[in-house]
Amino acid sequence: MNPAEWLHRTALRHPASPALMRGTERKADYAEFARSAAAIAAALAARGLCKGDRVALFAGNSTHYLEALYGIWWAGACAVPINAKLHEKEAAWMIENSGAAFVFTDARSEADLASLVPTGVPLVAMESAEYASMRQKAPLGLPVPLETGDLAWLFYTSGTTGKPKGVMLTCGNLTSMALSYFVDVDDVKPQDAILYAAPMSHGAGLYNFMHVMKGARHVVPASGGFDAAEILAIAPVIGSISMFAAPTMVRRLVDVAKAKGMTGRGLRTIVYAGGPMYEADILEAVEVMGARFVQIYGQGECPMGITALPRAEVSDRVHPRWRERLNSVGTAQSVVRVMIVDADGREVPRGEAGEIVVSGETVMAGYWCNEEATAKTIRDGWLWTGDVGRMDEDGYVTLQDRSKDVIISGGSNIYPREVEEVLLTHPAVHEVAVVGQKDAEWGEVVVAFVACHPGQNVSVSELDSLCLDRIARFKRPKHYFFPAALPKNNYGKILKTELRAELDTEEMA
Repeated sequence: MNPAEWLHRTALRHPASPALMRGTERKADYAEFARSAAAIAAALAARGLCKGDRVALFAGNSTHYLEALYGIWWAGACAVPINAKLHEKEAAWMIENSGAAFVFTDARSEADLASLVPTGVPLVAMESAEYASMRQKAPLGLPVPLETGDLAWLFYTSGTTGKPKGVMLTCGNLTSMALSYFVDVDDVKPQDAILYAAPMSHGAGLYNFMHVMKGARHVVPASGGFDAAEILAIAPVIGSISMFAAPTMVRRLVDVAKAKGMTGRGLRTIVYAGGPMYEADILEAVEVMGARFVQIYGQGECPMGITALPRAEVSDRVHPRWRERLNSVGTAQSVVRVMIVDADGREVPRGEAGEIVVSGETVMAGYWCNEEATAKTIRDGWLWTGDVGRMDEDGYVTLQDRSKDVIISGGSNIYPREVEEVLLTHPAVHEVAVVGQKDAEWGEVVVAFVACHPGQNVSVSELDSLCLDRIARFKRPKHYFFPAALPKNNYGKILKTELRAELDTEEMA
């Protein structure tokens, strides 16, 4: 099933229903939304793009983003959404690796990206006259038919090596995720709205499908991103809003709501995920804003679709084990199986820790052009998540640790080796270890331990400049420490556990 079929059907049934909004301003109804997508599809087809081709999007949130996304699918192509917070050099690598034949971007990134993408790959900014011309093409009549196994979304994540991997999400994966949402997460009605405050290239964007299916409204804040005061101000005007939020975003919403004496009126559902939610924070969130919260656990490799903790259980304070459940990530979503296993893949007894594995229709087809990584991650039909957790007798899963060293800061994944490799390019740097430090606002912040060659040194400003030239700003270390040497085991491996413990127990200046 081509996702564009959902837009086409909704536009036929509810052509005049409001579809795209910028803040409180209506930009398009469903007939106009579908026509723009079909016109973009025609423009892509006129350039020779067809079923299976990849089209990248490297841009901030906007209503044009959704038009372009559905235009890609309407043409039968595969979307490659890239996080707009990344550095242009990082985006260019993903564009080249995916073999993208066309790129949608925005004015902010156009100039820098133009010099980096492979020769011959067209680049169109969505604020440009050229994009406006694409939207005015004679529309392609019907979406190009796609089958369950056809590639629809190529999502770039990073592994422990720091090298990005393209997660291949098929039409079947996206359909499974969308249908499971209605059963396990929330219902959607035509009068509802989804607000995109987090990047559309990630979880927030994946939740567009359910709202297209039901003919609901799609709202991009006027700021284009997350501003707690802005969201709380427009929510009562728009009404019945759902949104995806990282725990840090929830914390800011609650802080602003408390300061302004607000309760979150107009916000119907806040789905939170993407990092640890502290118990005190979710308790206060429910106390201040009420039963609006749902937790999910997923990965790019099983998008938004491993477990869920429904709003009734997030707000429950009566069940004898409500606190344990609140600190869990819920139970398996309806279309997947979840197990906790040992290193050999054997299921461990309930209550014991092991690696979380998942199987089902939402699990990715594999990694793009990376059979080795696919074979390591998907074994006998099970996705090995790299996350350590335990499952109780009732099926509730509690995350305990990450076997991968990923740092989750503000809902964004940061992979230490990627940062380490940049820092190691400085000639004075001998060894580097990057770890996450707990932080009340961001969940974790990036900390770098840098050991220099004997007789040499490097300044924080030099390392900062190096990072800003090579990787996204949000990946840059917030703190640097310069020990004479890094702790190692007998095999010469750096002991990051000791560095994390040092951060947790000592006041480091």
